[in-house]
Amino acid sequence: MVASPTTIGDIVRTHGADKANDVALVEGSRTRTWSALYERASRVANALRAAGVGAQDRVAFLDKNSIEHFEVFYGCALLNAVSCDINWRLAPPEVEFIVNDANAKVLIVHKDFVPVLESIRGNLVHTALVVTIGADGDDVDYETWLAGAPATDPRAPSADDDVAFQLYSSGTTGRPKGVMLTNHNFFCLLPGARDFWKLSDDMVNLVAMPLFHIGGGGWATAGQYVGARSIIVRELDFNDLIQIFARHGITHAFLVPAVLQFMLIMPGVAEADFSSLRLMVYGASPISLDVLTKSVETFKCDFMQVYGLTETTGATTLLPASDHDPKGPNTHRLRSCGMPAPGVDIRIVDSSTGKDMPVGEVGEIWIKSPQVMKGYWNNQRATEESITADGWFRSGDAGYNDADGYIYIHDRVKDMIVSGGENVYPAEVESALMSHPGIADVAVIGVPDEKWGETVKAMVVKAAGVEVTEREIIEYAKERLAKFKCPTSVDWVESLPRNPSGKILKKDLRAPYWVGRERQVN
Repeated sequence: MVASPTTIGDIVRTHGADKANDVALVEGSRTRTWSALYERASRVANALRAAGVGAQDRVAFLDKNSIEHFEVFYGCALLNAVSCDINWRLAPPEVEFIVNDANAKVLIVHKDFVPVLESIRGNLVHTALVVTIGADGDDVDYETWLAGAPATDPRAPSADDDVAFQLYSSGTTGRPKGVMLTNHNFFCLLPGARDFWKLSDDMVNLVAMPLFHIGGGGWATAGQYVGARSIIVRELDFNDLIQIFARHGITHAFLVPAVLQFMLIMPGVAEADFSSLRLMVYGASPISLDVLTKSVETFKCDFMQVYGLTETTGATTLLPASDHDPKGPNTHRLRSCGMPAPGVDIRIVDSSTGKDMPVGEVGEIWIKSPQVMKGYWNNQRATEESITADGWFRSGDAGYNDADGYIYIHDRVKDMIVSGGENVYPAEVESALMSHPGIADVAVIGVPDEKWGETVKAMVVKAAGVEVTEREIIEYAKERLAKFKCPTSVDWVESLPRNPSGKILKKDLRAPYWVGRERQVN
């Protein structure tokens, strides 16, 4: 028995023994005790090993939030293999790229996504085995696969520097990058998170955000680190979501601002019972003062904002509950994302010179912490561009700090759009649109949206002699990209503004849509 977890695999080993009969996971009417989760994770590990998966090999997983995610996540960890959760919202070509880029030997797919599988199956280069969850087809059935494998823990050695989780984060080059997060990345964060989020083994944790994001997967892991019960939400039904808190006695939750906003407009929210809730953590995109004020009044619990990235294993700043009084003396701090978390150093830097900016002046946010990723999988160039020789991670976000050390997000150095908590990189969308015969030139920007914070707009220069409509361009994008990345509107322009080196002046394109707003993110 492991005394205290020090690797991802140790989490299920520890609680599988110490909390064997306690419920670990709840998804609808399904449950798993810690001992059952440990047993099934061990079966996954042995089934993967029989399929030729070894230490640090990648295993791709395509499903919405589910119990099976955790069985595969911990099964990989027990084998010292690497779980790669794929964003289920992606279009088939995007899924294909990630599975091939990860060199995934095994791909596990839920029946809901078999159509995606069938469209890419012939193009999978490294995948020797496909396992389907709940599908009736020629592929190996997940339950049959597990039943035929031993339930003994293979106890593969796993070092601090070994990769435990690989998440894909889109990049400015238009291709997703595999972010390698190690045991050490997680375990230099988890003990501190236990303290500042007041996590305990009697907590009931809401797991509602997508597990393919660090906000969802990292938050869930933090709760499981202390042995909490996790309530898994597979589909975000906002009417049902406001009832889940009382139904399960939820004590801790992480939600993005867009979800909080939708919950607040549900007809039954005023009568819903949130009395069990101790802490609401929010992040991934900025929140309006109106939504935050109404959330504090409605949920009547402590609120904490976090700012972080996949590359930093999540939270790097904290705006504590003491700074969440909308009527208090420090309401200006509600516009900030807080102060550096324990073990995290943050600088505001002139990215062209590497020098620190004075208090109150905008620069790029640089982060140094043991939480910073090992690097990008098979992409040394991108790793070196993102992490300086002395270990500072260049976030790509622009911001400033005040005299008290609070960090304020101002803009995005890399033009990234955040729509409903999802990162959208314009270069990726532009690359897809440029193949349309009716488009001579295109720039993609984020514009304000009351529901999603920002939404995608395409600024298009039409090709000579070709007729094209806004609807046609939007539908063309949907065939090639996840829906959240697709333009929701198209503006026609004669030309795109560029600097002398040919770079599109995105700031000039965005400016008319952000008039009267304090910052260029919403």
